[in-house]
Amino acid sequence: MAITTYSELQSSIADYLNRADLTSVVPTFIDLAEAQINRDVRHWQMENRATTTFDGRYATRPSDWIMTQRMHLTGGSTTAMTLISQQAMAEKRMTANNASGKPLFYSHSESQFELYPTPDQSYTAEVLYYQKIPALTDSNTSNWLLSYAPDVYLYGSLIHSAPYLAEDGRTSVWASMYQAAVDQLNLQSETSKTSGAGLKLRVRGLG
Repeated sequence: MAITTYSELQSSIADYLNRADLTSVVPTFIDLAEAQINRDVRHWQMENRATTTFDGRYATRPSDWIMTQRMHLTGGSTTAMTLISQQAMAEKRMTANNASGKPLFYSHSESQFELYPTPDQSYTAEVLYYQKIPALTDSNTSNWLLSYAPDVYLYGSLIHSAPYLAEDGRTSVWASMYQAAVDQLNLQSETSKTSGAGLKLRVRGLG
């Protein structure tokens, strides 16, 4: 059967397990799969841009944030910001006595961005980051991943069914199929970013 909705995914999981008595726990298998998928998949469809304002030492990351790709200040000329470690951030603050000014560096601190120098006014910034895949629910019945790669959802959910059903021998089977699907999805994303580049034709001048 086709797997295009949350309900169809639940039915397919039950079919693969040949069990009709798992209605209450199949959503948990899917929840666990989504947590794992967010750790394993890095696809261009997970990329998101967010505009924010920096007006203090710390700024809260987007709620659906997974990983920052790049960040830069906007308004007037664009200024790229450089990611540094927390140790490097601490050293900059010590050697420059917590200087304030236009922020040029950032680090990740708990659920926030730490900025240096500490902004001396409000700055507009754009953050490009990987966002979490929208979770499937009874009201959010599909998302781009289910439409594009339902096998990732199916095999990911089946991995988490095995311990519950005390069928640990099946874990390696589902895990192998899941990993193959994830690898292909990630590879497809990387390939698509360079598609269309083609070969350049060099024309020699006459004479």
